[in-house]
Amino acid sequence: MAEELRVNARLAIPAAELMWRFSRSSGPGGQSVNTADSRVELSFDVAGSPTLGATYRHRALERLSGRLVDGVVTVSSQTERSQLRNREVARDRLADLLREAVAPPPRARRPTKPTKAATQRRIESKKRRGETKSMRRRPATDD
Repeated sequence: MAEELRVNARLAIPAAELMWRFSRSSGPGGQSVNTADSRVELSFDVAGSPTLGATYRHRALERLSGRLVDGVVTVSSQTERSQLRNREVARDRLADLLREAVAPPPRARRPTKPTKAATQRRIESKKRRGETKSMRRRPATDD
């Protein structure tokens, strides 16, 4: 498990920057839950990481602001019975989280105007609809 965490093609987090914590799980496992430390917490210091460039760091800090505690993001896993499998799940979750956080923003939409023909079709269909509805009304009675 002492290998780098591959986030995307350009970014890999060294294993030395990942902090692991283990505790007893409340998930599946029967009696072994009470004895084995199968719950896994994986933390990564986003604010203090030398691996992240300025751009990636800024994006991650901005997008993960609700999840950060003192600049550190933490993911946990206790869904599996074994600690090894929970480690893999936590690594995958952290990689996915960081991948979304450092992704470039989507291109801005270029605003467009409807064509004259489209505007004319829209108005004509509104007129036709109005005529249909007016035909359903009771005829006006002159008193």
